[in-house]
Amino acid sequence: MAAEIRLFPCLSDNFGYLIHDPASKATASIDAPEAAPVIKALQREGWHLTDILVTHHHADHVGGIAELKQKYDCRVVAPHDKAAAIPLVDERVKEGDTVMVGTLSARVLETPGHTLDHVSYVFDSERALFAADTLFSVGCGRVFEGTYPMMWDSLKKLRALPDDTRLYCGHEYTAANVKFALTIEPNNPALKARAAEVARLRAENKPTIPTLIGDEKRSNVFLRADDADVAAALHMKGMTAADVFGELRERKNKS
Repeated sequence: MAAEIRLFPCLSDNFGYLIHDPASKATASIDAPEAAPVIKALQREGWHLTDILVTHHHADHVGGIAELKQKYDCRVVAPHDKAAAIPLVDERVKEGDTVMVGTLSARVLETPGHTLDHVSYVFDSERALFAADTLFSVGCGRVFEGTYPMMWDSLKKLRALPDDTRLYCGHEYTAANVKFALTIEPNNPALKARAAEVARLRAENKPTIPTLIGDEKRSNVFLRADDADVAAALHMKGMTAADVFGELRERKNKS
């Protein structure tokens, strides 16, 4: 039986996620921005929380852990970097590790840049990627703790996933990302199509997530910093992809 995934809003613009294994009844929350929406979603579905899979230490991703741990006695899985302030961790994971949620298998990818401890979880059999604040639809996270080359390497790692992998990211930032991307690639047909789709979804108060990695490769300028046309648009012909990515991110920071 296929996993069941539920998406719901948390805080001001975070996404909360539950992934449920019908075979074992195990349920994981991907991060825990705040407890109440997670509890509400669990109660609505009749599920019991068995795991929290943490992507990174930022407060808007770990704020609900303590309350959920107390209520459900769930396992907390977190990145291996113990310097990061993540409460009540039961298990640490690193690149190449596998985390089981019942019979569901999640592969751990280290995706630093936004933070040094950031990891992403890939449920290969489900074609589902939980990338939190590394990769957004038509965007990427700010580089707070890492370097631009580090973040670019993380994005390439996620870009290499199969095109039919669904991206579940940490925030509803797509409309703002589209607005910026159009300043770089106003004639990109995939981006223009995505812009129209996002405008329709937001007008209907619907989330813009999930999206597909294949679609992101065509519409997300941050995933194509190694494309000659993107470099040319920035007047950076001959520069490294990491440099081009850094310029894109700097421009987005100021937009």
